[in-house]
Amino acid sequence: MTATKNPRRSAGLLLFRTGAGRGLEVLIGHMGGPFWAGREQAAWSVPKGEYLPGEEPGEAARREFEEEFGRPVPDGAWLALGEARQPSGKTVTVWALRAEIDPASAVPGTFTMEWPRGSGVLREFPEMDRFAWCAPKVAAERLVKGQRVFVERLRARLAGAGD
Repeated sequence: MTATKNPRRSAGLLLFRTGAGRGLEVLIGHMGGPFWAGREQAAWSVPKGEYLPGEEPGEAARREFEEEFGRPVPDGAWLALGEARQPSGKTVTVWALRAEIDPASAVPGTFTMEWPRGSGVLREFPEMDRFAWCAPKVAAERLVKGQRVFVERLRARLAGAGD
């Protein structure tokens, strides 16, 4: 196996909240576009995006959250959740941030693609078409397989901190 000259890397930010009677919840987004329409299981993601060599992953995580959620990153301390290699081969780095934010306030960024494929028609779709607070068990069902590890790492970090 040969090393990839410029391996694909993404960085993201997983917001979380805790509270009496509700426990831990994480904010995840449903991926936009026709491929994900009508799917719930393994169709959600941490707000994240690719970055280029030389760019700081933390800055990319901030930029991508702001692009995908459409609002500034809330203030607070970031907890490093590390990186994980995805089934696609991409490496994703994620931080967690305790914050309270209304998913309905999102103004997602968009992307353009030819749809239907081969039609020559360009259409615009939201990068993420909705966001939701989810308990870890629900998030594990909704998140794409390679990102579920970040929720488990967050749970472990919080358990170790006495939260």
